[in-house]
Amino acid sequence: MSRKKQRNHVRRRSKARGRSRGGRVCGAVGTVLIVLVILLCSLLVFPGMVGFHMYNVLSGSMEPAIPVGSLLYVRAGEPGDVEEDDVIAFYGALEDSGIITHRVVKNNVVSGTFITKGDANEKEDPEPAAYDQYIGKVVLSVPYIGRVLTIMTSLEGKIAAACVVGIGVVLNLIGGRPGKENEREGE
Repeated sequence: MSRKKQRNHVRRRSKARGRSRGGRVCGAVGTVLIVLVILLCSLLVFPGMVGFHMYNVLSGSMEPAIPVGSLLYVRAGEPGDVEEDDVIAFYGALEDSGIITHRVVKNNVVSGTFITKGDANEKEDPEPAAYDQYIGKVVLSVPYIGRVLTIMTSLEGKIAAACVVGIGVVLNLIGGRPGKENEREGE
């Protein structure tokens, strides 16, 4: 057998053992899709397991420091330990029943209240936040990820995440199959 024929024979045998280029691309894309969903889900699950509350910022009262759509990680603690300039999360008035994230202007330990203000607001909040409204101190703010995670926790988001994982699995299965030239080689 000539050298040229031997090289072609070796190339065909090595292709028969591996996947085609398209198969490798499908497998890689499938893996990336699955890993992406796992990473996004871990942003929701893991912090909750280690004691953090997570919130999506809905208003611009803390911009530019904390933009709308940011994901906030809040850790509970003693209200008396909160210092001036800390950003805290607390329950709003009963009528609002929302969660507010503002900067502490003053911690009134004697009266058990916080004087707070949004960075984008000109004036302090009209009512002090009582210690029993306090949720915790903002430890981390991740811009724009809050919107993605809010979507993922909705029914539509869960269905979309399951579909993305399904597509990833199918692409991995397709990527794992030998190419047509490999099937002929094996006969």
